[in-house]
Amino acid sequence: MRFVGECVVAADLAKALGYREAYDLTRTLDDDEKGPQIVRTPGGDQEMTVVSEAGFYRACLNRQAGYIKDAAAREFVKRLQRWVVADVLPSIRKRGMYATASTVEAMLADPDTAIRLLSELKEERAQRAQLEARAEADRPKVIFADAVAASKTSILVGDLAKMLRDNGIETGAVRLFKWMRANGFLIARNGTDYNRPTQRAIELGVLEIKETVVVHSDGHTSISITPKVTGKGQGYFIARFLDGRFSVDGAA
Repeated sequence: MRFVGECVVAADLAKALGYREAYDLTRTLDDDEKGPQIVRTPGGDQEMTVVSEAGFYRACLNRQAGYIKDAAAREFVKRLQRWVVADVLPSIRKRGMYATASTVEAMLADPDTAIRLLSELKEERAQRAQLEARAEADRPKVIFADAVAASKTSILVGDLAKMLRDNGIETGAVRLFKWMRANGFLIARNGTDYNRPTQRAIELGVLEIKETVVVHSDGHTSISITPKVTGKGQGYFIARFLDGRFSVDGAA
Protein backbone atom coordinates (compact mmCIF):
# COMPACT_ATOMS: atom_id res chain seq x y z
CA MET A 1 0.00 0.00 0.00
CA ARG A 2 1.13 3.54 -0.70
CA PHE A 3 1.43 5.93 2.25
CA VAL A 4 1.45 9.74 2.39
CA GLY A 5 2.81 10.59 5.83
CA GLU A 6 0.54 8.76 8.27
CA CYS A 7 -2.22 8.38 5.66
CA VAL A 8 -2.80 5.49 3.25
CA VAL A 9 -4.06 5.80 -0.33
CA ALA A 10 -7.77 4.90 -0.25
CA ALA A 11 -7.66 2.84 -3.45
CA ASP A 12 -4.88 0.63 -2.05
CA LEU A 13 -6.64 0.13 1.27
CA ALA A 14 -9.93 -0.63 -0.49
CA LYS A 15 -8.24 -3.33 -2.55
CA ALA A 16 -6.61 -4.87 0.53
CA LEU A 17 -9.99 -4.96 2.30
CA GLY A 18 -11.75 -6.56 -0.65
CA TYR A 19 -13.78 -3.59 -1.89
CA ARG A 20 -14.45 -3.23 -5.61
CA GLU A 21 -14.12 0.56 -5.55
CA ALA A 22 -12.43 3.03 -3.21
CA TYR A 23 -15.74 4.92 -2.91
CA ASP A 24 -17.33 1.88 -1.26
CA LEU A 25 -14.73 2.27 1.48
CA THR A 26 -14.56 6.06 1.88
CA ARG A 27 -18.34 6.59 2.01
CA THR A 28 -18.34 4.83 5.40
CA LEU A 29 -15.76 7.26 6.86
CA ASP A 30 -16.20 10.69 8.44
CA ASP A 31 -14.89 13.75 6.61
CA ASP A 32 -11.93 14.14 8.99
CA GLU A 33 -10.85 10.55 8.25
CA LYS A 34 -10.39 11.04 4.51
CA GLY A 35 -9.43 13.73 2.03
CA PRO A 36 -7.48 14.62 -1.13
CA GLN A 37 -3.69 14.61 -1.22
CA ILE A 38 -1.08 14.94 -3.97
CA VAL A 39 0.62 11.55 -4.41
CA ARG A 40 3.81 11.04 -6.40
CA THR A 41 3.42 8.29 -9.00
CA PRO A 42 5.61 7.03 -11.88
CA GLY A 43 3.37 9.07 -14.20
CA GLY A 44 3.74 12.27 -12.18
CA ASP A 45 1.93 13.88 -9.27
CA GLN A 46 -1.74 12.94 -8.96
CA GLU A 47 -4.46 14.04 -6.58
CA MET A 48 -5.81 10.98 -4.76
CA THR A 49 -8.08 10.30 -1.82
CA VAL A 50 -6.21 9.19 1.27
CA VAL A 51 -7.39 7.76 4.60
CA SER A 52 -6.05 8.88 7.99
CA GLU A 53 -4.78 6.52 10.65
CA ALA A 54 -8.09 6.77 12.52
CA GLY A 55 -9.97 6.10 9.28
CA PHE A 56 -7.72 3.11 8.61
CA TYR A 57 -8.66 1.47 11.92
CA ARG A 58 -12.34 2.32 11.51
CA ALA A 59 -12.40 0.88 7.99
CA CYS A 60 -10.64 -2.31 9.08
CA LEU A 61 -12.85 -2.90 12.11
CA ASN A 62 -16.07 -2.09 10.25
CA ARG A 63 -15.29 -4.40 7.33
CA GLN A 64 -17.42 -7.55 7.45
CA ALA A 65 -15.17 -10.41 6.41
CA GLY A 66 -18.13 -12.59 5.43
CA TYR A 67 -18.90 -10.29 2.50
CA ILE A 68 -15.39 -10.52 1.03
CA LYS A 69 -15.14 -12.93 -1.89
CA ASP A 70 -11.35 -12.90 -2.26
CA ALA A 71 -9.90 -15.43 0.19
CA ALA A 72 -6.61 -13.57 0.71
CA ALA A 73 -8.37 -10.27 1.45
CA ARG A 74 -10.81 -12.03 3.78
CA GLU A 75 -7.98 -13.62 5.76
CA PHE A 76 -6.10 -10.30 5.89
CA VAL A 77 -9.14 -8.55 7.39
CA LYS A 78 -9.67 -11.33 9.96
CA ARG A 79 -6.02 -11.25 11.07
CA LEU A 80 -5.98 -7.45 11.25
CA GLN A 81 -9.20 -7.28 13.27
CA ARG A 82 -7.95 -10.01 15.61
CA TRP A 83 -4.68 -8.11 16.15
CA VAL A 84 -6.44 -4.83 17.00
CA VAL A 85 -9.08 -6.37 19.27
CA ALA A 86 -6.98 -9.05 20.99
CA ASP A 87 -3.59 -7.32 21.15
CA VAL A 88 -3.54 -3.56 20.63
CA LEU A 89 -6.63 -2.50 22.61
CA PRO A 90 -5.95 -4.71 25.68
CA SER A 91 -2.34 -3.48 25.75
CA ILE A 92 -3.46 0.16 25.70
CA ARG A 93 -6.05 -0.51 28.45
CA LYS A 94 -3.46 -2.17 30.70
CA ARG A 95 -0.41 -0.01 30.08
CA GLY A 96 -1.61 3.20 28.47
CA MET A 97 0.40 2.31 25.36
CA TYR A 98 0.76 -0.54 22.87
CA ALA A 99 3.58 -2.99 23.59
CA THR A 100 3.92 -6.67 22.74
CA ALA A 101 4.51 -9.23 25.49
CA SER A 102 8.16 -9.62 24.42
CA THR A 103 8.65 -5.85 24.61
CA VAL A 104 7.21 -5.71 28.13
CA GLU A 105 9.49 -8.58 29.21
CA ALA A 106 12.51 -6.79 27.74
CA MET A 107 11.57 -3.60 29.60
CA LEU A 108 11.27 -5.48 32.90
CA ALA A 109 14.53 -7.35 32.38
CA ASP A 110 16.61 -4.41 31.22
CA PRO A 111 16.18 -0.91 32.72
CA ASP A 112 18.08 0.62 29.81
CA THR A 113 15.52 -0.80 27.37
CA ALA A 114 12.69 0.56 29.50
CA ILE A 115 14.30 4.01 29.68
CA ARG A 116 14.90 4.07 25.92
CA LEU A 117 11.36 2.99 25.01
CA LEU A 118 9.71 5.31 27.52
CA SER A 119 11.90 8.18 26.31
CA GLU A 120 10.81 7.47 22.75
CA LEU A 121 7.18 7.41 23.89
CA LYS A 122 7.63 10.72 25.72
CA GLU A 123 9.25 12.28 22.64
CA GLU A 124 6.50 10.95 20.37
CA ARG A 125 3.81 12.40 22.62
CA ALA A 126 5.63 15.74 22.75
CA GLN A 127 5.85 15.81 18.95
CA ARG A 128 2.16 14.94 18.69
CA ALA A 129 1.32 17.76 21.10
CA GLN A 130 3.34 20.17 18.95
CA LEU A 131 1.55 19.01 15.80
CA GLU A 132 -1.83 19.37 17.47
CA ALA A 133 -0.91 22.87 18.64
CA ARG A 134 0.23 23.78 15.14
CA ALA A 135 -2.97 22.35 13.66
CA GLU A 136 -4.99 24.47 16.07
CA ALA A 137 -2.97 27.55 15.13
CA ASP A 138 -3.44 26.79 11.43
CA ARG A 139 -7.19 26.20 11.80
CA PRO A 140 -8.14 29.77 10.72
CA LYS A 141 -5.99 29.33 7.59
CA VAL A 142 -7.68 26.01 6.78
CA ILE A 143 -11.13 27.53 7.29
CA PHE A 144 -10.13 30.41 5.03
CA ALA A 145 -8.87 28.06 2.31
CA ASP A 146 -12.04 25.96 2.52
CA ALA A 147 -14.23 29.05 2.28
CA VAL A 148 -12.33 30.24 -0.79
CA ALA A 149 -12.61 26.80 -2.40
CA ALA A 150 -16.41 27.02 -2.09
CA SER A 151 -16.40 30.17 -4.23
CA LYS A 152 -17.93 29.86 -7.68
CA THR A 153 -16.07 32.93 -9.00
CA SER A 154 -12.85 32.59 -10.99
CA ILE A 155 -10.17 35.22 -10.42
CA LEU A 156 -7.01 36.42 -12.12
CA VAL A 157 -3.62 35.00 -11.17
CA GLY A 158 -2.69 38.47 -9.90
CA ASP A 159 -5.70 38.43 -7.57
CA LEU A 160 -4.59 35.05 -6.22
CA ALA A 161 -1.12 36.50 -5.60
CA LYS A 162 -2.70 39.32 -3.59
CA MET A 163 -4.73 36.85 -1.51
CA LEU A 164 -1.56 34.88 -0.78
CA ARG A 165 0.35 38.05 0.10
CA ASP A 166 -2.45 39.13 2.47
CA ASN A 167 -1.96 35.79 4.26
CA GLY A 168 1.79 36.05 4.71
CA ILE A 169 3.08 34.48 1.46
CA GLU A 170 5.49 36.93 -0.16
CA THR A 171 4.71 36.83 -3.86
CA GLY A 172 3.36 38.96 -6.68
CA ALA A 173 1.64 38.37 -10.01
CA VAL A 174 4.86 38.09 -12.05
CA ARG A 175 6.46 35.75 -9.52
CA LEU A 176 3.34 33.57 -9.26
CA PHE A 177 3.05 33.32 -13.07
CA LYS A 178 6.70 32.21 -13.20
CA TRP A 179 6.07 29.62 -10.44
CA MET A 180 3.01 28.23 -12.26
CA ARG A 181 4.99 27.86 -15.48
CA ALA A 182 7.90 26.20 -13.67
CA ASN A 183 5.59 23.75 -11.91
CA GLY A 184 3.48 22.68 -14.86
CA PHE A 185 0.28 24.64 -14.28
CA LEU A 186 0.84 27.08 -17.16
CA ILE A 187 2.48 26.38 -20.54
CA ALA A 188 6.04 27.73 -20.49
CA ARG A 189 7.09 27.40 -24.14
CA ASN A 190 6.96 30.55 -26.25
CA GLY A 191 4.21 30.74 -28.84
CA THR A 192 0.46 31.13 -29.02
CA ASP A 193 0.00 28.72 -26.08
CA TYR A 194 2.28 30.67 -23.74
CA ASN A 195 0.69 31.09 -20.29
CA ARG A 196 -2.29 28.92 -21.21
CA PRO A 197 -3.35 26.45 -18.48
CA THR A 198 -1.78 23.04 -19.02
CA GLN A 199 -3.90 19.93 -19.50
CA ARG A 200 -2.92 18.90 -15.97
CA ALA A 201 -4.24 22.17 -14.49
CA ILE A 202 -7.49 21.87 -16.41
CA GLU A 203 -8.00 18.24 -15.40
CA LEU A 204 -7.38 19.18 -11.76
CA GLY A 205 -10.01 21.88 -12.18
CA VAL A 206 -7.75 24.58 -10.72
CA LEU A 207 -7.32 26.81 -13.79
CA GLU A 208 -9.50 27.72 -16.73
CA ILE A 209 -9.27 29.82 -19.90
CA LYS A 210 -11.16 33.04 -20.49
CA GLU A 211 -11.33 34.04 -24.15
CA THR A 212 -12.14 37.64 -25.00
CA VAL A 213 -12.77 39.01 -28.51
CA VAL A 214 -10.72 42.19 -29.03
CA VAL A 215 -11.74 44.62 -31.79
CA HIS A 216 -8.76 46.67 -32.98
CA SER A 217 -8.80 50.24 -34.34
CA ASP A 218 -8.41 49.02 -37.93
CA GLY A 219 -11.49 46.82 -37.56
CA HIS A 220 -9.87 43.40 -37.35
CA THR A 221 -10.52 41.17 -34.36
CA SER A 222 -8.37 38.85 -32.31
CA ILE A 223 -8.86 36.54 -29.34
CA SER A 224 -7.25 37.43 -26.03
CA ILE A 225 -6.48 34.44 -23.79
CA THR A 226 -6.47 34.96 -20.02
CA PRO A 227 -5.79 32.16 -17.50
CA LYS A 228 -8.07 32.34 -14.47
CA VAL A 229 -8.03 30.53 -11.14
CA THR A 230 -11.25 28.64 -10.38
CA GLY A 231 -12.89 28.55 -6.95
CA LYS A 232 -11.47 25.06 -6.47
CA GLY A 233 -8.07 26.31 -7.63
CA GLN A 234 -8.09 29.16 -5.12
CA GLY A 235 -8.60 26.69 -2.28
CA TYR A 236 -6.09 24.26 -3.83
CA PHE A 237 -3.24 26.78 -4.12
CA ILE A 238 -3.94 28.72 -0.92
CA ALA A 239 -4.14 25.60 1.25
CA ARG A 240 -0.88 24.22 -0.13
CA PHE A 241 1.05 27.49 0.11
CA LEU A 242 -0.16 28.08 3.67
CA ASP A 243 0.70 24.61 4.96
CA GLY A 244 4.10 24.53 3.23
CA ARG A 245 3.45 21.87 0.57
CA PHE A 246 4.02 24.57 -2.08
CA SER A 247 6.71 27.22 -1.91
CA VAL A 248 7.07 30.19 -4.24
CA ASP A 249 10.83 29.57 -4.19
CA GLY A 250 10.70 25.88 -5.04
CA ALA A 251 9.02 23.03 -6.86
CA ALA A 252 5.50 21.87 -6.08
